[in-house]
Amino acid sequence: MEKPKQIREVLTRCVPHLKTNPDKLHIFIAPGNVESTGARSLSFEWQYPITIGIEDFAGHPDQIMVPLLAWLRQHQPELMTNDERRKEGITFEAEYLANDLMDLIITVKMTERVRVWQNEQGIGWEHLPEPPEDPYDGITWELFINGEHQPWPPTT
Repeated sequence: MEKPKQIREVLTRCVPHLKTNPDKLHIFIAPGNVESTGARSLSFEWQYPITIGIEDFAGHPDQIMVPLLAWLRQHQPELMTNDERRKEGITFEAEYLANDLMDLIITVKMTERVRVWQNEQGIGWEHLPEPPEDPYDGITWELFINGEHQPWPPTT
């Protein structure tokens, strides 16, 4: 699993509190599962919630959420583009402590695809990037046949 390490790197780089106090950032994964089909390949997908805990945070939670969302837009875009995933893909809890500090817990539903292959040298694998965004998303299509507008999708 590569994404938890990447999230740690982004948050410790972008959040001043975590840059100076990296021990205040905790990342947990549980419970997760692996989805694999009966295909010839051993390729699979990691599916897991990542729980990000920040202790004794004195800043505004936006300081954490903005860099996290920027990273997720590129590495887990369906959390923003898919209506169902958007509703429950990112959740949080916060506890306000004394002295204007808070403990913040953010849980994000993650997936990572792994391509597995076998050749003469043995078995190899690689983590695949997210599929590219649909360049046609949001474009309204109209169907014309022989110059005549046709209803689309077909109604019958």
